[in-house]
Amino acid sequence: MKKLLLPLALLTASVANSQPKPATGERLPASYSTTYQAPVFADPQRAEKIRAALPLAESLYRDYATKNHFPGLAFGIVVDGKLVHAGGAGYTDVAKKTAATPQSLFRIASMSKSVTTMAILKLRDEGKIRLDDPAYLYIPELKKLPYLTADSPLITVRNLMTHSAGFPEDNPWGDRQLDDTPADLINLIKGGLSLSNVPGVTYEYSNLGFAMLGAIITKVSGKPYQQYIDEAIFKPLGMTHTVWEYTKIPPDQLAHGYRWQNDDWLEEPLLHDGSYGAMGGLITSVEDFSKYMAFHQSAWPPRSDAEMGGPSLRPIKRSSVREMQQPWTFNSLSANFKYPSGRACPMVSSYGYGMRWSRDCEGRVYVGHTGGLPGFGSQWWIMPEYGIGVVAYGNLTYAGMASVNWAVLDTLIATAGLKPRVMPVSNLLAQRKAELVQLLPDWRNAAESKIFAENFFPDQSLEIRRKQVQDLYAKAGKIVRVGELIPENQLRGRFLIEGENASIEAFFTLTPENPALIQQLDFKEVKARSPQNRP
Repeated sequence: MKKLLLPLALLTASVANSQPKPATGERLPASYSTTYQAPVFADPQRAEKIRAALPLAESLYRDYATKNHFPGLAFGIVVDGKLVHAGGAGYTDVAKKTAATPQSLFRIASMSKSVTTMAILKLRDEGKIRLDDPAYLYIPELKKLPYLTADSPLITVRNLMTHSAGFPEDNPWGDRQLDDTPADLINLIKGGLSLSNVPGVTYEYSNLGFAMLGAIITKVSGKPYQQYIDEAIFKPLGMTHTVWEYTKIPPDQLAHGYRWQNDDWLEEPLLHDGSYGAMGGLITSVEDFSKYMAFHQSAWPPRSDAEMGGPSLRPIKRSSVREMQQPWTFNSLSANFKYPSGRACPMVSSYGYGMRWSRDCEGRVYVGHTGGLPGFGSQWWIMPEYGIGVVAYGNLTYAGMASVNWAVLDTLIATAGLKPRVMPVSNLLAQRKAELVQLLPDWRNAAESKIFAENFFPDQSLEIRRKQVQDLYAKAGKIVRVGELIPENQLRGRFLIEGENASIEAFFTLTPENPALIQQLDFKEVKARSPQNRP
């Protein structure tokens, strides 16, 4: 076993962690823009169009449940922070013919993982834990862990959150550890663990890593992780029907789990709550979980209005929710991905903090998680820039919900004609555009205009720029219209200069200076629109 030599800061961290720390979670920027405008949905009929598409979405869920022999299914559609539609099909208890509804309580398996990481971030925001701390500072038994190589970095809390700790994929084994006690987990670590990778180099799904996160929450908060999560996350969100132990649920509300075998449903035994619940033990309804989804949706877009409640009345800050949803560990590139409709669209996927992040060839981003245990399968997705989300539960072993959820989201977007939020034009970007248009095409007094950064003319001389633009204007003919500015962000955008014979696209981006100046400006000829298609 290698000897671990640590910097003094890490050697003393365990002592430092026992001392009070400042509540960093409420630290605010020194200042912020009073002119910033958050992105908005441009279609005033958006809500009505979504409502009109809901019956089609419901039929997709019901047909999917029948086709795949689900004993029962529950689903919900969350739009702009509200559960706008929910339903159920089949039974939660086949023997008693108990109907599955949005109020039925299903075990959601690995959908639990983001709740665990949210608790870690809350402790981080309160200054009680650091994500890049070695995990052994909170689980001392990890200090003797044998690593694969002499140059292995120590496993950090962040590694555990992002499936990059180096533990082997453990779904079949991990699913059966759900009711292990905290002592069982510590004894497992004491007995030595096998690693498949060096920490920090690749993604590999680890339920064990999330069980460790549960132990860390318990250690840092001073109470069982289940209790801490109940108090810190579920209570502020009003999630009063989300539990860890199935014996606490009234029989008529509990979904029993089944497997499809020999053309019949065979009931799976339910496991009790335990140390692995942090990786997949939650039991909740569609109605209750929709409140958690709504909270994730509420983090978008970034904006300056007040946070939900005070520090003690909200789970975590909006910025921390967005941090959870970022791609931290690359997972896969699916070059041959196809939506259920058959439309080919490559998809790249990564893992955030207890959440999957996927982006398709059209730039659509999906954030959420699947869940699977003996007897159950589930999935939730939200699309942050579209303001929509779906959740579905099935009480069938490893019931795959991905296909139907892709289909429902794709159908909602296509049927309702949904578009992502539109970025308003910042005041400075609009000002720079107006100043540019005044200079073109002759660039008169451009060098003295004070709107260009110091690199601008050294990168390409004024003479070359003037000739390029004048040639394009000559091809365009009489200028009939300067189009609206289409921003990419606060400091970058493009617009069309439309002529009788051709159009010119102008793209420009500003510097980080204050005030920001034009550092890049590109022009290119584009195909002219026919007169009947012009505004």
